[in-house]
Amino acid sequence: MTGNDTTQGRTLPVTDLSLVVLIGASGSGKSTFARRHFKPTEVISSDFCRGLVADDENDQSASGDAFDVLHYIAGKRLAAGRRTVVDATNVQQESRRQLIELAKKHDVLPIAIVLDVPEEVCAERNASRTDRADMPRRVIQRHTRELRRSLRHLEREGFRKVHVLRGVAEIESAEVRTEKRFNDLTHLTGPFDIIGDIHGCASELETLLGKLGYVDGAHPEGRTAVFVGDLVDRGPDTPGVLRRVMSMVAAGDALCVPGNHENKLGRYLKGRKVQHSHGLAETIEQLDGESEEFHARVREFVDGLVSHYVLDGGRLVVCHAGLPEKYHGRTSGRVRSHALYGDTTGETDEFGLPVRYPWAEDYRGRAAVVYGHTPVPTATWLNNTICLDTGAVFGGKLTALRWPERELVDVPAERVWYEPTKPLASEAPGGHEGRPLDLADVHGRRVVETRYAGRVSVREENAAAALEVMSRFAIDPRLLPYLPPTMAPTATSQVEGYLEHPAEAFAQYKEDGVARVVCEEKHMGSRAVALVCRDAGVARERFGVAEGPTGALYTRTGRPFFDDSAVTEEILGRLREAVTAAGLWEELRTDWLLLDAELMPWSLKASGLLRSQYAAVGAAAGAAFPGVLAALEGAAERGVDVRELLGKQRERAADAASFTEAYRRYCWPTEGLEGVRLAPFQILAVQGRSLAAVPHDEQLALIDRLVERDEGGLLQTTRRLFVDTGDAESVRGGVEWWLEMTGRGGEGMVVKPVGAVVRSGQGRLVQPGIKCRGREYLRIIYGPEYTRPENLARLRGRFLNHKRSLALREYALGLEALDRLAEGEPLWRVHEAVFGVLALESEPVDPRL
Repeated sequence: MTGNDTTQGRTLPVTDLSLVVLIGASGSGKSTFARRHFKPTEVISSDFCRGLVADDENDQSASGDAFDVLHYIAGKRLAAGRRTVVDATNVQQESRRQLIELAKKHDVLPIAIVLDVPEEVCAERNASRTDRADMPRRVIQRHTRELRRSLRHLEREGFRKVHVLRGVAEIESAEVRTEKRFNDLTHLTGPFDIIGDIHGCASELETLLGKLGYVDGAHPEGRTAVFVGDLVDRGPDTPGVLRRVMSMVAAGDALCVPGNHENKLGRYLKGRKVQHSHGLAETIEQLDGESEEFHARVREFVDGLVSHYVLDGGRLVVCHAGLPEKYHGRTSGRVRSHALYGDTTGETDEFGLPVRYPWAEDYRGRAAVVYGHTPVPTATWLNNTICLDTGAVFGGKLTALRWPERELVDVPAERVWYEPTKPLASEAPGGHEGRPLDLADVHGRRVVETRYAGRVSVREENAAAALEVMSRFAIDPRLLPYLPPTMAPTATSQVEGYLEHPAEAFAQYKEDGVARVVCEEKHMGSRAVALVCRDAGVARERFGVAEGPTGALYTRTGRPFFDDSAVTEEILGRLREAVTAAGLWEELRTDWLLLDAELMPWSLKASGLLRSQYAAVGAAAGAAFPGVLAALEGAAERGVDVRELLGKQRERAADAASFTEAYRRYCWPTEGLEGVRLAPFQILAVQGRSLAAVPHDEQLALIDRLVERDEGGLLQTTRRLFVDTGDAESVRGGVEWWLEMTGRGGEGMVVKPVGAVVRSGQGRLVQPGIKCRGREYLRIIYGPEYTRPENLARLRGRFLNHKRSLALREYALGLEALDRLAEGEPLWRVHEAVFGVLALESEPVDPRL
């Protein structure tokens, strides 16, 4: 029952996001009504709030503080988009005024439900309650008088719906029915074709609909057209546009939101006085040739348009003039005004037009906002918003956006139908870049939503550490769309003489339900990510960087691999030539690709670490042990019993020699790119697609083609072996392959599920890779003497759970970054996930793992 309707009182429609104000005298049954029809968490009682502040629900002296608490809680709920029910008498206009102001502040509908119960019934109920038995009768009389005096004025006060229930029977038989907001179409998932401002260009509209695949206004594949408004004015055939759009909407083949021009036309058709400017005069002239019945249909159509729509599970918002996130799904005059007209700075430009406020620069919402209103020559994305008004009526083009494909389709205007007051702007309001990144995007404790591991938390102190690295040392964040995760080692081995052994990795994946794995040779180099663009123009257009770079080559912490950009460009050039020769640009339908790789030798990037940590140990051992052994051997020759000590020192000298030999294997001289090797092992993403879930056998086949086409000797293949975790013979072969490889001085191998992104039988994400390092290589990590039995026994107690958890969280963030990149999300959204990986790297964990 809407309005002041009191005839039935059985079904009360209540909007899902609203402020519901119960109005009734003490004892009228408001609390009982609230318990029966609303969730306990939706109801805020003034009595309860008195109890909070005064330990006594009937202490009237605490009412001021109690209502402060009530308004505060209600405000927090409304801000979060949750329906709120206020259980208080609310019979005084001033108390209702404060609640109506609260609803307006949060752009929700205020709804009144009045319980008009005879005074005698209220008195009897209060008398039966021990805490209300002494309430004076005059209080109930005053409540009843004030309530009935207010009934006629509730709608005038600002309530959008008023439900009046008279008498106990009507109250007890009433039912509350929750209604969705008119703008909530989240259940519609498309696909959609969103069409920009038409302004009476009927011929261009028909051409565009045909290009989009529509036949007589309907799409054979069930796509839905969505019009952003400004169908009318200025153009040659406004009635034709209206006729087509209204028929599509009526048939369920289209949705439409109003533009400011429809709003003005609607007021004219209702007989209101409006200025015949900005093309309305042409529309009136064209409508004069139509019937009164058509006029009535247009008036009804325009009157029924909803300010904006929230679609596709909340991932898409369509409106006319753009809408900040705080207004999405809200219902108020302020929201409608912003959706129709946008916001301005209060200034006027040289053409006498208002200067639009660049709201899109600050937009950080998760929903893509598609709008029109301000003509631009080309539709471009800015912070997950896009303006589709490309000036069709001004001789530009009529543009549509396919959703969820994010593909733009347009047709040129047949001619200039209306001379613009000012030339088309060179870019969307807010500029091409806007403000791509903001400190607020990453500062403080953060929670990043991922589709692979749910919510991943980033601590404030870790974010601060990442911020320093990112701001001081990292490459341009526009060229940093991904950071690789850390990798967990295999479970500690119980095989004699070994800390890590592949048998544990195979057993772990078998336990997780992974039947087939690939063992990839672990190159002893430095992890590198390469962003390779077809040319500098692609880098500029797709990633927004200045003229010059054709991509990037960076470390796993986002730092440039080489200080000399010329060296970076030379490597990118070699990669680009190999991609071209292998035909991958065409096959993958892309102008850029992102590669995960290993760059060798290790000494190329880790020379400082080698000198300070490893070479120093080797040099000290080389200087000390010869003298120690000579002295002990001399003592033995003189008959001193030093056999046990001499034996230990010889073992230590041999361990030190093995240590030195281990790290020297991964060092060799380079001159420019001479001696440098790059071993790619996965293509992470291309234009419009993340390839992270492509099975590793297919990935390696692509990489092999890339390596084969490299004529300069830069690229190196990755040896691999496929193992069936359920076949003992296959597992044995995998172990022997590892033993042979590490016996020749190899670092080890990485064991990965062939299926790439895999979940266990319990639904949890499986480790993307488990590293199994060789016995000799681990001397570099754990020290020259780690293989001594007493040291191995101690090391077998190493704790791996934190490292495994960290690897999965970073992996989930990396996958999320790739998906956001592929889906064309704004830089700040991609960077949020990338920054999270870097922040997690500062979590305290044993660096040897």
